[in-house]
Amino acid sequence: MSFEDTLRLTELMLAFVIAQQSLEHLSVRHSPWLFGLRLVCCACLAIGVFGPVAVWGLWGISVLMLHRFQGPYNGGSDKMTILILSCVSLAHLAPNVFWAEMALAYLAVQLVLSYFVSGWIKIVNPEWQSGRALSDVFRFSAYPVSEGLRDWADRRLVLFLMSWAVMLLEVLFPLTLLNAQALQLALLCTAAFHLSNACFFGLNRFFWIWLCAYPSLIWFQERVFEVAIPVW
Repeated sequence: MSFEDTLRLTELMLAFVIAQQSLEHLSVRHSPWLFGLRLVCCACLAIGVFGPVAVWGLWGISVLMLHRFQGPYNGGSDKMTILILSCVSLAHLAPNVFWAEMALAYLAVQLVLSYFVSGWIKIVNPEWQSGRALSDVFRFSAYPVSEGLRDWADRRLVLFLMSWAVMLLEVLFPLTLLNAQALQLALLCTAAFHLSNACFFGLNRFFWIWLCAYPSLIWFQERVFEVAIPVW
């Protein structure tokens, strides 16, 4: 995938995801002017009219939202949204192709780190090692979208296996950069992981926004090997 195609695909996915988030706010009449402006920027970005300006506008609105809502009120999904917008904005502002590629490469590296760091924090935690942490999520947290999911807390063996599957996927994720097919398989697994979180816990925004960063990682892996092969 070329750099230009990767950047454009990322922009299209961002336009869809951010528009979806904005429509949620309009439906409850919460700061309609702010999210209406956000929708306009998404429309411009999607159809390719004033693309760079639309990206910069979305970035500025995201910063304004940090002040308006006193921080990223949706936690990690908002942080990832700002990260992607920042990298895409820098790619458009870059003085040459090299620095534009560096902006997208930074996004790819941050995506890898988001999985590895999360996995490392879990794997050194005794409660995650035993499966108890995941059991407590089902038993006590406000996340489950159905009370029937509380019963999963008693499935110790299932949760133990699920815990280790998640931890190994996350902590070994950087190794998938060594092989294109392994990376594609890993991205399918992490997408399924985010989808399961959306179904079980209602964390739907994580699923959509993390997918927006996937094209940059696929491009990054191809680009690294493109540079490395002549060296070898």
